[in-house]
Amino acid sequence: MPTSSEGIDVAGIIAGQRRALAKAITLVESQREDDRESSQHLLNSLLPHTGKSIRIGITGVPGVGKSTFIEAFGLHLVRQGHRVAVLAVDP
Repeated sequence: MPTSSEGIDVAGIIAGQRRALAKAITLVESQREDDRESSQHLLNSLLPHTGKSIRIGITGVPGVGKSTFIEAFGLHLVRQGHRVAVLAVDP
């Protein structure tokens, strides 16, 4: 298992360590040109460890209930024993 990718603790991310995950999110969200390659390398290092994880995108006009749905759906999944992460982006 890889232990680091461009200064990010890959093993820590896989183990669910919040500090490692926070550093990874900062890198991936960075708009700096020199971070893009590091970010892609990190994502490629993590991809083999994603197992059966899925990503769901939710969009809609303001006021339609996206946040309410995300909260209810997330709680439903957690009650079933799943681990859930939400990345909310407000353009």
